[in-house]
Amino acid sequence: MKGGKIIVDIETPCEKIKKISHLEIPMMETMDIKDNYVMDRAKEAKCCSNCMVPCGVLNLCKLESGFLAKSLAKKAGSLSIDFDEV
Repeated sequence: MKGGKIIVDIETPCEKIKKISHLEIPMMETMDIKDNYVMDRAKEAKCCSNCMVPCGVLNLCKLESGFLAKSLAKKAGSLSIDFDEV
């Protein structure tokens, strides 16, 4: 957090995510699921529709801004998607 902004830096080999790898996200522009600062930047970077990074960034913003309790996030644990070969 820096003032009213959440600073996010992402290390990634993905060229699309590299375009949004440094964000200064206005805290109040993370509330809407569709129309928000993070999704707007992801659209501009032409991120794939199934990319999980923008959603992860939004969840991080909710934690850092206090809109989601860190204790609740820890209690929920980690999430993963596994793709088994068919």
